[in-house]
Amino acid sequence: MTQSNLIKNRGYHFLPQQEEILMSIPPTIGDSLRKQGLSRREFLKFCATAASLMALPPTMIPRIAEALENTPRQSVIWLSFQECTGCTESLTRAHAPTIENLIFNMISLDYHHTLQAASGDAAEKARAEAMKANHGNYLLVVDGSIPLGNPGYSTIAGISNQDMLHEVASGAKAIIAVGTCAAFGGLPYAYPNPTGAVSVQELIRDKPIVNVPGCPPIPVVISSIVAHYVTLGTLPQLDSLKRPMPFYGQNIHDRCYRRHFYHRGKFAETFDDEGAKQGWCLYKLGCKGPVTYNACAVLKWNDATSFPIESGHGCLGCSEPNFWDAGSFYKALSIPTAGVATAASYATVGGVAIGVVAGIRNRQQKTFAQQHHQTVTVDDLERK
Repeated sequence: MTQSNLIKNRGYHFLPQQEEILMSIPPTIGDSLRKQGLSRREFLKFCATAASLMALPPTMIPRIAEALENTPRQSVIWLSFQECTGCTESLTRAHAPTIENLIFNMISLDYHHTLQAASGDAAEKARAEAMKANHGNYLLVVDGSIPLGNPGYSTIAGISNQDMLHEVASGAKAIIAVGTCAAFGGLPYAYPNPTGAVSVQELIRDKPIVNVPGCPPIPVVISSIVAHYVTLGTLPQLDSLKRPMPFYGQNIHDRCYRRHFYHRGKFAETFDDEGAKQGWCLYKLGCKGPVTYNACAVLKWNDATSFPIESGHGCLGCSEPNFWDAGSFYKALSIPTAGVATAASYATVGGVAIGVVAGIRNRQQKTFAQQHHQTVTVDDLERK
């Protein structure tokens, strides 16, 4: 269906010369959705779903609908540097919006190593043309860290990651750093950091940046941030680490379905003991949920089927900076504090929650650590 016919379907009629002008107007997101056979009712339902996923109130639905009706598809350039393609793999499993809906109806994905059909010179030509046609307005998505130790550690079409990032970022309106590698350096940044890896925000300081960490991030979080920018033209509220508050505003522990076992002092001692079979808290097995800020316990994975803790494995803390260097994945953290066994026995005998027993001793340090998203060890607290 042509653009003029789409507008005619809204009840308008134009002269032939006016229709020629309309043909040159790029279709809006709303037009693309209608072209796919979406009714008005389904369109509003789509807007309601988008509002819900972006943690926006129902009052924002009309504004989202209006934005989609009048906003052309957003040009997006996606650069992949030192990474494992896990972030893209995650995105392909997004269900609201789906990757198909995102690419074909909401954005124009003009460059992406894994998903684009073009390769070689044709791919680089597409990137150059998209940058020129949308200068100052395209959205740049980056996954992977950038090596500074040697330009040859990671190149694309003979261009170093650092040079390509600076080139593409110069004309971008905003940048989304997807995955912990792009947001904080990730695995390549881990000691001894042989490639001299750095995050996007360490190199680009003159553009709005939103970090979407995770190894990989939750798929619906990636797609929702893109949808938020496309529909509202702004980035969501960010925390001190430039992470979107709707998804990273609370730690996993606070919303974990096993938390009541934590307060009752019921912990799995091994991954195959009776406590593990009963779904007890995985804190003693190294779960980093108390100091990890993410929406895993709410949004989950694979169309909200499950998340690591629900599958029987503790949180690794992958959405936090330096999580690879934060100690063993299977060594208990510090919160609660007075020694897990001691605190658990008091909780069991006295009917007092572990958090309360431990909090008497070091509530101030715990609060400070949580506010600053810092990890506190058992040894740190026992020295107090």
